[in-house]
Amino acid sequence: MTETTGLGPDLDEALGRYRVELTGYCYRMLGSSFDAEDAVQDTYVRAWRSFDKFEGRSSLRSWLYRIATNVCLDLLSAGNKRARPMDLTSPQHQASAVLNERPEVTWLEPVPDGRVLPQTADPAETALARESVRLAFVAALQHLPAKQRAVLILREVLAWKADEVATLLDTTVASVNSALQRARATLAATRIRESEAADPLDGDQAKLLEQYLSAFEAYDITRLTALLHEDAVLSMPPFDLWLRGHEDIAAWHLNQGIGCKGSRLLPTTANGMPAFGQYRPREDGQPGWTPWALQVLEVSDGKIVGLNAFLDTARFFPLFGLPEQLEEAHEVQQGA
Repeated sequence: MTETTGLGPDLDEALGRYRVELTGYCYRMLGSSFDAEDAVQDTYVRAWRSFDKFEGRSSLRSWLYRIATNVCLDLLSAGNKRARPMDLTSPQHQASAVLNERPEVTWLEPVPDGRVLPQTADPAETALARESVRLAFVAALQHLPAKQRAVLILREVLAWKADEVATLLDTTVASVNSALQRARATLAATRIRESEAADPLDGDQAKLLEQYLSAFEAYDITRLTALLHEDAVLSMPPFDLWLRGHEDIAAWHLNQGIGCKGSRLLPTTANGMPAFGQYRPREDGQPGWTPWALQVLEVSDGKIVGLNAFLDTARFFPLFGLPEQLEEAHEVQQGA
């Protein structure tokens, strides 16, 4: 935090050094990959416009975080916050499930790792960064008031000092410490579910994902549900429906979800977790497969605890660099 500006002749290059970490910060604040990109762009526009007023009393990085924080607080001033289906409704049972669609702005969005996770040689920093963009953690952050959210991210995730956060927020160290204490208490009460990072995969995780891909593409629901934790959850934004447990998840795939039979999966990562682009067979009967869902898997203790199927493929597949369609079966490798 005590770096010198070191701008050199090219301000664009200097600003660009911080794009990924600023996007990660804005994503944790806003819960939306697209809003985070817009917030960083707005941050850079404001930085350009006001750079002649930058006196170098703080580092360029600190100055940019100050602007980004103000951008995010402005966006959050209307009280909007992103959520997961589990935050809004009770679990349904497959037999009586109702697909109720809510507006796009309701939902916590997935994000590609490369957009929000800076490259670092420190394994501990890498692990913390991945932990702090997990869907469950970012969803829990949305329960915090905006300034508490900023304080917790800056102090706990980015390791800023209390006096640095106080300067950024134009407040006192005592206020920062109080906000951090309240934020910690709120997060503790949410009981965030544990899940494991996708990169690097250990041998057991890689085997689990291979088994999941094989079972799903074979549409062997018995094999698939054997890979799930007994309390696993299935959700499908933009629908607020979510299901819990082997029986309902299996029944869903064999009834309402039977159109997924014959799907193909392409591995990727999202939010530091394993993910797949799911392609269903074309409805016109012609060869090939069309986008259906971005599946983000939450894994813990050798079992899948969360199946998050984001159905807005028109938005998410381009973001993740997934092809518009599959004309033939792809030979895929984990981490492709």
